[in-house]
Amino acid sequence: MGKRKSTRAKSAPKKKVEKLETLFCCPFCNHAGSVECTIDLKNCIAEAACFVCKESYSTKAHALTEPIDVYGEWIDECEKANEGVEQAPRDSYYDDDGEYA
Repeated sequence: MGKRKSTRAKSAPKKKVEKLETLFCCPFCNHAGSVECTIDLKNCIAEAACFVCKESYSTKAHALTEPIDVYGEWIDECEKANEGVEQAPRDSYYDDDGEYA
């Protein structure tokens, strides 16, 4: 007599992993898709650079570093550098009350 075939539960279908962004908007020139992040794990360096205005930012990298992490860190550093700095008014057509002169 042979063995009975065991009933095996079917495995759940694998969820599709969505890819993260790799091109970003430059915080200096505001060109969309102009910042590209490169990660060199051999030298433990990650760099985000804009190919329009040539601004760049580099930081330490590790095995779990992703391009979005490098870009986010760059944005955080920009915000930290601008802390306490008042923005100049964009239009000189408005008076102190904010009304059109």
